[in-house]
Amino acid sequence: MIPLPRVFSTLHADSNAPTAGGPVESGAAARVVQTVKSAVRTQEPELKRWRRTFDTNAKIVQDGERYLDRDQFVNAIAPSADLTRIGRAQFAVLFKVADIQKRGRVSWDDFTVFQTLLKRSDADYYIAFQYFDTDGSGTITFDEFKNTFIANVGPDAIPFDFDCDWVKLYLGKKNGAHVLGYNEFTQLMKGLQGERLRQAFKFLDDNQDGFIKPDQFKRIILEIAGHKLSDAVIERLPTLTALTPGGRISYSEVIAFHNVIREMDMVERVLREATAKSKDGRVDQTDFLNHASSSSRYSLFTPMEASIIFHFAGRGVSQQRLALIDFAQLLDPRWRAPGDIEEGPVAAVAGTAVASALHNVAASAYNFIQGGIAGAFGATIVYPIDLGAMQNQRSSVVGQLLYQNSLDCVRKVFRNEGFLGFYRGLGPQLIGVAPEKAIKLTVNDLVRGRAMDPETGRITPMWEIIAGGTAGGCQVIFTNPLEIVKIRLQIQGEAAKVEGAMPKGAAHIVRQLGLVGLYRGATACLLRDIPFSAIYFPAYAHLKKDVFNEGYHGKRLSFLETLTSAAIAGMPAAYLTTPADVVKTRLQVEARKGQTSYKGLVDAFSKIYREEGFRALFKGGPARVLRSSPQFGFTLVAYEYLHKYPYKEQPREVETALTSRPDDIAKTRARNALKILLDVHGDFGRRSTGGSSSS
Repeated sequence: MIPLPRVFSTLHADSNAPTAGGPVESGAAARVVQTVKSAVRTQEPELKRWRRTFDTNAKIVQDGERYLDRDQFVNAIAPSADLTRIGRAQFAVLFKVADIQKRGRVSWDDFTVFQTLLKRSDADYYIAFQYFDTDGSGTITFDEFKNTFIANVGPDAIPFDFDCDWVKLYLGKKNGAHVLGYNEFTQLMKGLQGERLRQAFKFLDDNQDGFIKPDQFKRIILEIAGHKLSDAVIERLPTLTALTPGGRISYSEVIAFHNVIREMDMVERVLREATAKSKDGRVDQTDFLNHASSSSRYSLFTPMEASIIFHFAGRGVSQQRLALIDFAQLLDPRWRAPGDIEEGPVAAVAGTAVASALHNVAASAYNFIQGGIAGAFGATIVYPIDLGAMQNQRSSVVGQLLYQNSLDCVRKVFRNEGFLGFYRGLGPQLIGVAPEKAIKLTVNDLVRGRAMDPETGRITPMWEIIAGGTAGGCQVIFTNPLEIVKIRLQIQGEAAKVEGAMPKGAAHIVRQLGLVGLYRGATACLLRDIPFSAIYFPAYAHLKKDVFNEGYHGKRLSFLETLTSAAIAGMPAAYLTTPADVVKTRLQVEARKGQTSYKGLVDAFSKIYREEGFRALFKGGPARVLRSSPQFGFTLVAYEYLHKYPYKEQPREVETALTSRPDDIAKTRARNALKILLDVHGDFGRRSTGGSSSS
């Protein structure tokens, strides 16, 4: 059994610990132990979280104490959703490090020490060092390195020559014994894959002509990097021979492929940035190399490495422009391409088509309901602004001016009708707002979805305008009758006070107008709603993407960012369409005695301009901005959040460890430590996790 103070010294010694010789002195060990205990005391919230994790998983009770066995330890430390090919069972490799006293179980004190170790910035390498340092001496001998290596790779692995010059350069002799300190060990582990690659190629290259067979190349990659590749890429590893004639693979190609795997995070960053800046959301090899060069001080990738990246992304056709989704099989180890799913008989395919059609109908209906709920929410919040009376205010009318300005309008409505006066006409508004907003939002999404490139998620500016304009035009069938009733209800309250008349209800107005009358001013309504939506929806989409960087590196907008995008987009859309709204309002409101009447759209435009001037066409423009901006802001926020629930068709995204929500940093470092060990061999630890104390 290893004394606990010495274990503490080994686990928590500074990265500048002695690189040769024996363990640290007992005085230093005591100081390290005290430092660890002090660190734990000063981090009570973390300590409580560790305790909850331990108590949740520890099921073994001995002598009144609880312990974690191997499986329970894995449950406690393994990431919840790891986007790699590392199996949860492989985390049992780290049990050897946590089991300080080699009892086959981990106590609360052991678990605390292990979690504290994971807080080190170099925890991944330090855990690997602990695994190879089998005697806990603080150094690794040649025999420790060799025996631990052999015990974990298995008898079928490609042989590794431990007497090679490369090993001798790292494991220098001192007093007749090979020793390796921690700092040197980290460099050895970083370069080990390259040496294994060189030795493996030389071992399999029987006639020493610089070439190996495709199946031999696959064997090498599976041993040293199989956990980093998806099944689709692994199956196609032999196709690397297609890059050059001869049906064999050179050492240069093997090294180039290994460099791509080793720099996969940088490959992903370059691809994401290059496709984001591309006009069509696609890149070719030239674009990739140019962006890689412009984003670094020197060329990160050679032309051969770029060819390999595009070869596996393009499924053998490397000279083409590819979208980010095409690279998913290379970037995401768990990726499964849609085409890999086997198709069933014709009847099954037909059944799938019917199910898909029913799903689309259900999704459209669900989206329609979501649009109505979102629209009602937005309309209710801003309805007091939408009195409409200021737009109907004439500069020359018989009798008195109803309102001097917007503030005067608010004062008089509140004085004459009270707070409820601000919501006069809200009932018909909410009854009609569901189909109105639902049609607008659903049609815009529908047209955008049909015009969008399914691989890049891009849509041309022209189709964005068409989608928005179509949505605005389709809503008029519900908007026009609704607004006639709403406007007449809003203005008759004040007019009734002035003229001593009783206000009429919505049913009376509908009967009075008739079906044809309900669509009076429809042309002006189309002239307002089509440009409004054609401006609004493209502006909203580009504000989210270009200003707030939605989707960049997997970013999702916050509530405030979404609200800001929607509100800002509504400002130009609302103000620039004010003239059409003024004309529509004048056409829909019944003229009183002494007021100018209008015969149609052109007549209204000309008379308003002639009698009241150009500024009259923008009367109520600021109020429209104050109303439409927050209304559509809250409407779109509600719609976006409702869309996170069922029937939302999410585009296929490339989700990797680089873009996914980070797990607990301790679990991330535990995973990274395991990756360093798996770089020695893909099956590292599988053979040595059978026993409890011998692992």
